[in-house]
Amino acid sequence: MSHLWKSIIRHKRSVMFEVWLPDVADYTGRFVVVFELHAHIAPRERGLQSEMIDKVNSGYAVAGGDSGHRASENNDGAGEPGVRISYMHDADQVNTWIHKSIAYFTPAARSLIEAFYRQKTKRSYYISCSTGGAQGFALAQFHPELFDGIVAGCPGNWYSHLALSFLWNSQQTQGLSFLPQETLDLITRTALSECDTLDGVEDGVIENPLICDFDIASLECSSSTNSPTCLTQAQIAAAKKIYAGPRSATTNTSLYPGFSVGSEIEWMYQEATLADAFAVPILQNMVFDNLTYDADTFNWGTDVDALDEKVGTYIDEISPDLSAFKAAGGKMLVLQSWADPYNAATWPIQHLGQLEQFFAGDVGDWFRLFMVPGGRHCGAATNYPQVPAKWHSLESLVQWIETAEVPTEMLSSDPTNESLSKKTRKLCPWPKTAKYLGGDSNDWTSFECGV
Repeated sequence: MSHLWKSIIRHKRSVMFEVWLPDVADYTGRFVVVFELHAHIAPRERGLQSEMIDKVNSGYAVAGGDSGHRASENNDGAGEPGVRISYMHDADQVNTWIHKSIAYFTPAARSLIEAFYRQKTKRSYYISCSTGGAQGFALAQFHPELFDGIVAGCPGNWYSHLALSFLWNSQQTQGLSFLPQETLDLITRTALSECDTLDGVEDGVIENPLICDFDIASLECSSSTNSPTCLTQAQIAAAKKIYAGPRSATTNTSLYPGFSVGSEIEWMYQEATLADAFAVPILQNMVFDNLTYDADTFNWGTDVDALDEKVGTYIDEISPDLSAFKAAGGKMLVLQSWADPYNAATWPIQHLGQLEQFFAGDVGDWFRLFMVPGGRHCGAATNYPQVPAKWHSLESLVQWIETAEVPTEMLSSDPTNESLSKKTRKLCPWPKTAKYLGGDSNDWTSFECGV
């Protein structure tokens, strides 16, 4: 395997990237760009190497990099209250981060590949998750001819309001409203006992939370004292606010979706950690330019407009007008986990509805959303170890583009529970979900996709 490194400069900013090349005999002619949650970290850090190695071993020429700013110059890549995050004070770097960085280095990476193999690349793909999923939407919206196909997993493409949701959920769960892990466990266990078998099999996961009629009020304590077996009124009120999601204090309209039944067991990060890591730094560095700004004073009416103007303009990718991407022949697969502890799972469903409204009908000939029951953010959920955690999305995308076979189902495999290592699961294009047909429930062929 050969290894090349190059830097490309745009708007006086550098975007560092690496290109990894398989042996000539193993090269398939396919080029893939990979990113991940920590895309602003140099590509040698945070596990991006393993993603690149996996693709190189499958015959892809692979490129990956940062997003135009170094972790070493930005609090080691971590957000934190009261800390200056340098790139957030530079509009050029912020706009490069999600909207432009991949478009800057991809042509150069492709040129290196074509020079090495002395042939044109046959197909170009992009696959990533989280912020990388947002970058996938940015590619479709702003750079529609750059890739033949895009996989966007657990996308944070409404990033500004995703960050707001972290602040909202943290504010709802302070003091007596706090939901300890044992309480979160109780809520999910109770929901599972009511809705696990709706898909025809008891497997410790809810296939479609939207049809689960679980009512958290059924867990209310008879007294005001917290207990491992019930919730106080304050805790129930807090949970309901998380289910509902943040709302405008001015218009009472939704600012971002809430969380789904069955995800509660993964909520702990929502109760403070994510607000401090994402929402507060964005407000202090970008919206108010004041490192002593108290996020508890955030006005859920007027301050939202300031956030949209100063942040959303640069880091959101939510336009339903992907006409140019469709016209270029692009295909897009989106995956979202139901038990994602960061993203509200129904946002991609809402965005799909916006696309269908814009295009006046079904968009399944070029855009498909796959929901992942029991999945976490971009992979395995700790509390759902029996759920297959590897989503075979790139294989499905390649087949779709290169053979015109529309992905009517998707394989997922490799759960973290070693005793179930051979278990597979069927993922379905929304609004279809997997229905159990009978037979071995650990075999994905025992299910079919239906409404």
